[in-house]
Amino acid sequence: MKKVLFSFACCASFLFADNFTLSSSDLKGQLTKKQEFSGFGCSGENISPQLSWQNAPKETKSFAITVYDPDAPTGSGWWHWVVFDISKDKTTLPSGFGNNESKDAIQSITDYGKSGFGGACPPLGDKAHRYIFTVHALDVETLGLDKNANPATVGYYLNSHTISKASIISYYKR
Repeated sequence: MKKVLFSFACCASFLFADNFTLSSSDLKGQLTKKQEFSGFGCSGENISPQLSWQNAPKETKSFAITVYDPDAPTGSGWWHWVVFDISKDKTTLPSGFGNNESKDAIQSITDYGKSGFGGACPPLGDKAHRYIFTVHALDVETLGLDKNANPATVGYYLNSHTISKASIISYYKR
């Protein structure tokens, strides 16, 4: 019997070379009233958190940010924020960025039916929901979509053009 030994030492540094990461001075393990939606029975401040990212792949041409709740009782989750066409030179979004229109990015329609940040609003008494904040490094400068694009369409384009992504998960319960 012949034994074959494979060595992956050559490739390990390549697989983890970029160490693309997302961080936030506002997000911790739990969201707060600051990130809770104002409406739908929720009374939060609906302020988007500060986000920063580093070590994006060299071939990155733009970025996108998404916030998704897979625990929403819809059968398909809930899109809370969809931002794209962020310049490859930008590595941070300040707190409140999602609450204003900007020339620096396109914020399209969320599942709340409007553009911009839509904070957490799980049903009262439901289990804690996961809110997945993700930065996508893209291989195109622009997705070719506008602010009226729905989350499913943006998601289709993101899945076609994402070369790397990094996420933070925070939880929220009312």
